[in-house]
Amino acid sequence: MTAITARLADGVASIPAADWDACAGDANPFVGHAFLSALEASGSVGGRTGWQPLPIIIDGADNRPAAVAPAYAKAHSQGEYVFDHAWADAWERAGGDYYPKLQVAAPFSPVPGPRLLLRDPALGPALIGALESVVDGNGLSSGHVTFVAPDQVPMFEAAGWLIRHGTQFHWTNDGYATFDDFLTALASRKRKAIRKERAAAVEGLTIRHLTGAEIAPQHWDAFWTFYQDTGSRKWGRPYLTRAFFTRLSETMGDRVLLILAERDDRPIAGALNLIGGDTLYGRYWGAVEEVPFLHFELCYYQAIDAAIARGLKTVEAGAQGEHKLARGYAPVPTYSAHYIPNASFRRAVADFLTMERDAVAAEAEYLDELTPFRREG
Repeated sequence: MTAITARLADGVASIPAADWDACAGDANPFVGHAFLSALEASGSVGGRTGWQPLPIIIDGADNRPAAVAPAYAKAHSQGEYVFDHAWADAWERAGGDYYPKLQVAAPFSPVPGPRLLLRDPALGPALIGALESVVDGNGLSSGHVTFVAPDQVPMFEAAGWLIRHGTQFHWTNDGYATFDDFLTALASRKRKAIRKERAAAVEGLTIRHLTGAEIAPQHWDAFWTFYQDTGSRKWGRPYLTRAFFTRLSETMGDRVLLILAERDDRPIAGALNLIGGDTLYGRYWGAVEEVPFLHFELCYYQAIDAAIARGLKTVEAGAQGEHKLARGYAPVPTYSAHYIPNASFRRAVADFLTMERDAVAAEAEYLDELTPFRREG
């Protein structure tokens, strides 16, 4: 049997973009070299942020990366959207140090996708073993892989990792040619409510969809103001720096869709999306003027418009938010995987996850009944 050796890099930016993307593919922009290196170059991760880039690489026979994982040494649990604060509290009350921990993720992005980036699919188990070795070899409390693509979950289960279930709300394009086609699938009362919301939201406003070179520095300045307002209210301080958005525009602007609402040529609100292979990913939103229903219009309805126009299959509008149900976004399961070396701590977390999983499943079944689609019979 040929020995497999994994190595650690100082950051994604230290790896040639072509080599990284040969493993990551181009369907999910959040694990691509451009996005992850933009986080590093802009100071959104690294330094004193509590996200220390620590990508793990296995080279192939050609001495180029054949399997990589976007890993980070985490000094806290912020910006992950899979909440383990209670686990950290329990471990530290027992006398341990929960941080730093190993985190494999697309930072600040609750977007399901591949976390084992494999040019050689056979190296999946070896890459999981490398993650375990980093945890064990450095005496870390745990390793966490968040928002794992469903098709990669079985590899973690086979390795004995604990699997955590969650729920998001996604919109699915059922072959719609227009937004009105989508509305015809809804119950009459819901259809009328959405039309009323949309009309109220855009009254007196101009809605603009910008991508690539259409997004000028002044548009990013406006969006940065929106983002800071939302970030300060949700997280205490925004995770991303202003430089990140400039870098994003420079390196992957053709995958950015910025939707702005303007009043008298002045942007008052905006929603930032990234365009994937078959999915539109809604990420950040903000406003400097309160307008009823404008959040729903920019983040949900305009995203549906854009997805239909581009022939995309799905809109993922971020974490949480049962209010998305009435707007045609249905509950879908999400997954994370957790490696906990300490046997007693692992048992406690496993017991918790069993109870939580049952509750998540029951809630998802209930939420599915609340979707606005017409029901036969």
